[in-house]
Amino acid sequence: MHIRAPIRFDIWLTPGFVLTEYAAITDVLRTTNRCLPEPLFAWRSLSVAGGPIQCLSDAWVETLPPDPYPEAEYFIAPGNSDPTHPALSIERVIDTYLSRQSKVVLLAEAAARHIQARGHHELATHWENRAILQEEIGLDDGPHALATEVGQVITSAGMGSTVDVMLTIVARHVDPAAVTTVADILLHDVIRDLGTLQPYGGKRIAVTGDSVLDRCIELMQANVEEPLPIADLVRLVNVSSRSLERRFRDRLGTRPAQYYRALRLHRANNLLLNTSLPVNQIALACGFQSGFTSHYHAQFGLKPMDMRKRKRGGTPGAA
Repeated sequence: MHIRAPIRFDIWLTPGFVLTEYAAITDVLRTTNRCLPEPLFAWRSLSVAGGPIQCLSDAWVETLPPDPYPEAEYFIAPGNSDPTHPALSIERVIDTYLSRQSKVVLLAEAAARHIQARGHHELATHWENRAILQEEIGLDDGPHALATEVGQVITSAGMGSTVDVMLTIVARHVDPAAVTTVADILLHDVIRDLGTLQPYGGKRIAVTGDSVLDRCIELMQANVEEPLPIADLVRLVNVSSRSLERRFRDRLGTRPAQYYRALRLHRANNLLLNTSLPVNQIALACGFQSGFTSHYHAQFGLKPMDMRKRKRGGTPGAA
């Protein structure tokens, strides 16, 4: 019997890597091997200097240093809990793999760093990272797909969509029945196409199961910088004000205006903790022409700059 040469994956890990994504990569490959007469996929974990690398979920993975002349067919970089982590700056590593005709797969923050470095606005990343890049470098709205593939490079939103990306890659090397079996074992009932919109960033969501309420939330998410008046939302979803108030109260335990404000504050908090943007710029980006500090304090219990200091290991000042 002819035994095929293994298809090799190099997985690039940085301190604070996203365990969800690493597990999705390795489990899809491991499960596929289990379903085949002979193992087809091989993988190893790499880092800047090799040695054990820890994620924020307390798991450690032993890694090897990179090869100057890699032979893997795929290079995959999971995201990181810290989008500014310097170890995500891997353009030289990426170029090494591209020069050797490897496929490069970048997830979430790794994708965002590549977009920032190369200015490729057409590439996908997690909606959180795209929102940050929009404020930091003026990135256009761009694709909200789970993933994009341009030449040798696939960029992805990461997180749960990593399973879909890996199943898509595996499907290029094994027959469809094997892929279906792997998806069944993983209890992954639908293999989403790479072009599927992200549930949040793609503005196509089902938070409550109430189509009117979900449409209203969708409009809120799409209009953060310039919030729509509640009267406009009522008109756009074609219900009465009382009906919308009742739906928010019954399903979410809040009022439309309170939910909308909290949504914008959480978006602001994301920018505050993950960028160096000035607070006044964050406030304007999230639709607060005035009163941002008091609203933020009421929502999170600290003033914005105190929260930023806490995130970065400093001592918050007096509230």
